[in-house]
Amino acid sequence: MADTAPASSSTLTITQPDDWHLHFRDGDMLAMTVPATARVFKRAIVMPNLAPPVTTVAQAEAYRQRILAHVPEGMDFEPLMALYLTQDTSVQDVREAAQNPNIIGYKLYPAGATTNSSAGVRAVDAMGPVLETMQEFGVPLLVHGEVTEPEIDIFDREKVFIDRYLAPITQRYSRLKVILEHITTKDAVEFVTEAHELVAATLTPQHLLMNRNDLLVGGVHVHNYCLPVLKRRTHQEALQQAAISGNKKFFLGTDSAPHVQAKKETACGCAGCFSAFTAIELYAEAFAQLDALDKLEGFASHFGADFYGRPRNTKKIQLQRDIWQAPATVTHNGETWVPYWAGRDLQWQVVMAGA
Repeated sequence: MADTAPASSSTLTITQPDDWHLHFRDGDMLAMTVPATARVFKRAIVMPNLAPPVTTVAQAEAYRQRILAHVPEGMDFEPLMALYLTQDTSVQDVREAAQNPNIIGYKLYPAGATTNSSAGVRAVDAMGPVLETMQEFGVPLLVHGEVTEPEIDIFDREKVFIDRYLAPITQRYSRLKVILEHITTKDAVEFVTEAHELVAATLTPQHLLMNRNDLLVGGVHVHNYCLPVLKRRTHQEALQQAAISGNKKFFLGTDSAPHVQAKKETACGCAGCFSAFTAIELYAEAFAQLDALDKLEGFASHFGADFYGRPRNTKKIQLQRDIWQAPATVTHNGETWVPYWAGRDLQWQVVMAGA
């Protein structure tokens, strides 16, 4: 039976989806980023790489309240908070996190791997007591899976991390839930597929819709630059097949990551694709291109909730087949952002959300 039940060839109705990986940032930006996600998604896992990072339950609860203050009236949205794993995270920290229903898990950033990751883990091998406690108390480990040694080619960093660190972790802690975030390679697909049942992965719209040609051909396209970086077409095709496979280990996580235009279009570049304004429409675009819209609901609305042990949503959203253009820019408080897929056509648009 198909996962998705379209009402007709021009409409598509699915269970309200969740975003199992995104960045809201903080401060004034929340007034822009939170409504963009809450318009469609019921829940979202909020990344903790603020400056300073969110490392304690108290900090996460305070951040959660700042997020909730920007949920538009009438929208039912639940932020789920990830804590930032550091070399100084203690066993007691994990026990406290396990008692709080608003904490979804710990995020492992290798130090220096991405935006605001300088406080990340410097020695994965030394995290044994913390990982053992996470396994004991059922606290998931969310992983940015890249090594950061400068001698490792940037296109190989995900595979090296899997071989060097993630495979041993999943073997040693076989009762620990591990989510390999925003996977980018065929190697990651194969690893997750073959690993035990408590290993899963999130997939972003940009890694489904693009490959490294879209980043580098005809000049560097900075708004397609993210980390892990886009890979070659063969890897993109492996991700696409994983997304539409119906395998419950693969589910939606946008990794939406806003950077103001003035900083994105500089020598820095700033890694991140800001997809929140068109997120579910971008996934519909990818699944439509693969003639697999019947697989969208499981990927977007069911598998992540099942993996994290959360109830599936009961409300529905409806998309309509209608060619429209993603916004070219978004302006907030006098600053401008260029969202992912800016100014390009999309085939499907949300016409009813959370009903």
